[in-house]
Amino acid sequence: MADTHRINFEPVDIEMEVTEDETILDAAFRQGIHLMHGCREGRCSACKSYMLDGDVQMDDYSTFACNDAEEAEGYVLLCRTYAYSDCDIELLNFDEDELLGGAPIQDVRTRVAAIEPLTRDIVSLRLDVVEPATFEFKSGQYVDLFVPGTDEKRSFSIATTQQTPDKLEFVIKKYAGGLFAGMLEDGLSVGDEIMVNGPYGSCTLRSGHVLPLVAIGGGAGMAPLLSLLRHISENEINRPVRFYYGARTASDLFYLDEIASLGARIADFSFTACLSESMADLPAGVQVVEGNVTAIVDGREPDLARTEVYFCGPPPMVDAALALAETHSVPRDQVFYDKFTSPAFDGS
Repeated sequence: MADTHRINFEPVDIEMEVTEDETILDAAFRQGIHLMHGCREGRCSACKSYMLDGDVQMDDYSTFACNDAEEAEGYVLLCRTYAYSDCDIELLNFDEDELLGGAPIQDVRTRVAAIEPLTRDIVSLRLDVVEPATFEFKSGQYVDLFVPGTDEKRSFSIATTQQTPDKLEFVIKKYAGGLFAGMLEDGLSVGDEIMVNGPYGSCTLRSGHVLPLVAIGGGAGMAPLLSLLRHISENEINRPVRFYYGARTASDLFYLDEIASLGARIADFSFTACLSESMADLPAGVQVVEGNVTAIVDGREPDLARTEVYFCGPPPMVDAALALAETHSVPRDQVFYDKFTSPAFDGS
């Protein structure tokens, strides 16, 4: 049996145990402590923290998330860090309301209810929750789906809300040669079972916050933003929402009617489709502009620092949105995103 050590988190004064064969982040999940995190692959820096004392080692990680100088100074990525002694760690990014108030990590058995194409390369996968009977999560979170017949898993954001805890929807982009994407084409059928593990992610609405929301999405990054929009509409949350969605052409847009319907139930709402390649065959009744989605937001949201910014999409778009938030001096605790940079996102 692996040795067990104590981890003390500052400045929140939370203590937990960790074994030497699990990462500190996984140990936190196991004990119901929801630390800030994103990709869980050492690539996004959301879980970056500072070692005050203790003996740890990090598995391979991206120097984009934690460069060599930071690592030498004592910074670590909790999703890649193993403890070999008692440790004191300073959390750099945390939400006190979320730390002990998140939904528990669960293993859930589900059954495929529908596989429906939304565009030429984006599919809606709908699952019925089988066991347990319902699945607890927060709008904007994601889960791991275990690829049937393999030991592989892939991360996808949930597009639905807790209004239907027994039904889940995922918006998935198909990539050539992708393992899970290939099964959506041939190999996965209605009635097949898929194991789900989660929920993960911090791209969720915070109770009591009143700032306007700016949502930036692209591709399958529609899923968590649609979940947030559905949640805001269902719960009659009175906050201004500006939703910007980036696509190449009009044929890459989807769920426009539902977005309009949800927006009609939000007192102050706007949706802007940003097309980067073609302005042909535009849909009626939709505000469409030409250009890259983050460039459009940059020009239209001069007071971005006075909003909460939520975004999800292809890694280059997420990187651009992060740079945009930094340029506009948006406080770190007003920026929420998921960045899947592992095979979970690239479709393999």
